[in-house]
Amino acid sequence: MWVEAKDMRNTLPRWEHFDHQSDVGVRGLGRSREEAFAQTAQALTAVVTDPARVVTRESVRVSCQAPDDEMLLVDWLNAVIYEMATRGMIFGRFTLVREGMRLDGEMVGERIDVERHQPAVEVKAATVTCLRVACDAEGVWTAQCVVDV
Repeated sequence: MWVEAKDMRNTLPRWEHFDHQSDVGVRGLGRSREEAFAQTAQALTAVVTDPARVVTRESVRVSCQAPDDEMLLVDWLNAVIYEMATRGMIFGRFTLVREGMRLDGEMVGERIDVERHQPAVEVKAATVTCLRVACDAEGVWTAQCVVDV
């Protein structure tokens, strides 16, 4: 279903997936760049499990820096993926603060419970494929890329 841009603001923030060969596209939309980045991370979680299954018990802070918005998105998502892998966690809530080309984020989630979370795939990395960070004329921010699964 096609939604006019003026109607999209009523459905923000939100995340979605898009098809890309054997990998998965993750996209976040929001009223700000930070909100779009947080929603893209939520879409990343949804590649692995249903985000509704994630209980927000434990907080992890990350920081990243990059020369432009697009690479900042890739670095941010790769920081999320790294923390998921090294801590054995899944995250369900993301809060971001951006200052220039530096991003400080808080991710809240829990240890992966294979029985309850039923992880579908392991995300290996965020890529530059279909990489885009932009704001449209209606003020809707989109942040997207393809993740390697």
